[in-house]
Amino acid sequence: MKRLTLLIPVVVIAVAVVLSSMFVVDERENVLVLQFGQVKQVREEPGLYFRIPFIQEVVRYDARILGLQTQPLEVTPADDRRLVVDAFARWRIEDVQRFRQAVGVEGIRAAQVRIESILNAAIRQVLGSVPSGAVLSENRTGLMNQTRDVARREALSLGVDVIDVRLTRTDLPEQNLAATYARMRAEREREAADEIARGNEAAQRIRALADRTVVELVSSATRDSEIIRGEADAQRNRVYAEAFGRDPEFFAFSRSMTSYERALGANSAMVLSPDSDYFRFLRESDPFGAGAQGATSAAAEVPAEAPAPEAEADPAPAAEPAPAGAPASTAPAGTGLAAPAESN
Repeated sequence: MKRLTLLIPVVVIAVAVVLSSMFVVDERENVLVLQFGQVKQVREEPGLYFRIPFIQEVVRYDARILGLQTQPLEVTPADDRRLVVDAFARWRIEDVQRFRQAVGVEGIRAAQVRIESILNAAIRQVLGSVPSGAVLSENRTGLMNQTRDVARREALSLGVDVIDVRLTRTDLPEQNLAATYARMRAEREREAADEIARGNEAAQRIRALADRTVVELVSSATRDSEIIRGEADAQRNRVYAEAFGRDPEFFAFSRSMTSYERALGANSAMVLSPDSDYFRFLRESDPFGAGAQGATSAAAEVPAEAPAPEAEADPAPAAEPAPAGAPASTAPAGTGLAAPAESN
């Protein structure tokens, strides 16, 4: 029983020693086994490994790709225009043992400080050899690749591989922004003035062409309308002439009625002689001359050998002059008809 009591602590101690001598390497890390500060083992493959407990020490480093954002850096390109540049780098530990010897016990934090100084020097070297226009342009991938190559060569002494370098921000210093914006504003205003001038020139050219087209169209339309109006007037006169020649008495009556309708309005007043020829058709009971036609028929029945005596002939009275304002007659002379002309 006493032996068992003594054996249990021994077994516990032995198990503790065995467990403390074992360590596991993850696939995301590299491990150094140190003995009194000296590197004894380098474990980069994942698995289970052993060490001497209480004598050897295990130091772990991240084997993944790490990122580093640099502080804003002021550089001077070849044209002496100062720029403020930010950079972002991707890096990883390439040689764990060299990395340990370079940075010591501070590890990743010390490595980031030294890598940032290397990046700043590389950025100044590369960007200082080109004008600011090349730095501010979109095609600056070549500059970033040159910066990466320079930083990679310098970082090899730390056991670090710089995978990529990107310029995240490239701006002018605050004291230069006002002058730069003023110059840009002046250039844009000049371009706007040029565009406005070209637009006004084009507008005047188009307006002149439109005015000429309007004049041509109006002239052509006026000419066509005058031709059509002349043809219509000729056709109207021909119709009037045919109607006048076919029945002069009815034509004179129709024209007089039209004149009465247009001249005698609701509040119209006319000063005429009572026996004026203008109202002849209103005074006559037989405006179409039915009695005259009967007399003409009776005279036609009288033999031609006995002509009517000249004393009995009743000459047609002379037509009275039309008063002022009355329409002029279009009937032929000697007929005694008053057919006023169309009012305009």
